[in-house]
Amino acid sequence: MESRLKKGLGRGLSSLLGDTEKKIEKNKVSIKDLIRNKLQPRKYFSKESLDELTNSIKEQGIIQPIVVRHDKLLEGKYEIIAGERRWLASQNAGLHEIPVVILDVDDVKSLEFAIVENVQRQDLNSIEEAKAYQKLIDDFGYNQEKLSRFIGKSRSYIANSLRLLALPEKVILLVQEGNLSAGHARSLIGLNNSLDIAKIIIQKKLSVRQAEVLARQFRNKKFKLVSKKDSNILELQKDLEDKTGLIVSINNKKNNSGSISFEYKDLEQLDKLINTIKNQY
Repeated sequence: MESRLKKGLGRGLSSLLGDTEKKIEKNKVSIKDLIRNKLQPRKYFSKESLDELTNSIKEQGIIQPIVVRHDKLLEGKYEIIAGERRWLASQNAGLHEIPVVILDVDDVKSLEFAIVENVQRQDLNSIEEAKAYQKLIDDFGYNQEKLSRFIGKSRSYIANSLRLLALPEKVILLVQEGNLSAGHARSLIGLNNSLDIAKIIIQKKLSVRQAEVLARQFRNKKFKLVSKKDSNILELQKDLEDKTGLIVSINNKKNNSGSISFEYKDLEQLDKLINTIKNQY
């Protein structure tokens, strides 16, 4: 199998289909005879994109057949390898039969097909992608080097993807639901208060660069989180950041004394900030 894995993603799904020695083509099967693949890495489907595909199928039918294999336990049933979204949309479109390509493949090959299709289409969110890679490592003897060759991406990409799984479950859920990007999430790895910082990133709509700066501040223990009840302080920080374009941190103590910090990235930003302060005082 090693030769077949080389640059698997770069070669495409059709090439992997050609690698499978036993292939049975069948025009159509009953849509109710198809079942979900337990190894399918994709768990979240956008309702909007699913509705768009449903409308397309109503108008034009299914152009690309769904790739399936015989189910191991249920006779006459087929487990979906690639094309679950098309299957769901076909049900919504009211189809009774669906075109398929039936393959005779094992679990590892089935998972490879699913990963290749989803990653090529950019259908997986970052957590689903990471969990798929971890599944290949845990259950099918892959390592990061072998994954790198198969997916056609660098080892650092694979390593950074897998590191996301070290985040707390609630932060992982924010990524899965699309509220937090992988770039934002990576800046939170290893922080004890990652969920609190994630909420600040979302609330203040920080860029990835701003999130990295904020996370570094907490990592270096230079700043403390503003209490959740200090909504006025958070709003003031957001207002100052909107006006200055800088990361702003306000530390307000119980006696209402405290400090305010501005994070600048170059001398031009520093000069602008100093001139603004001078002009107002």
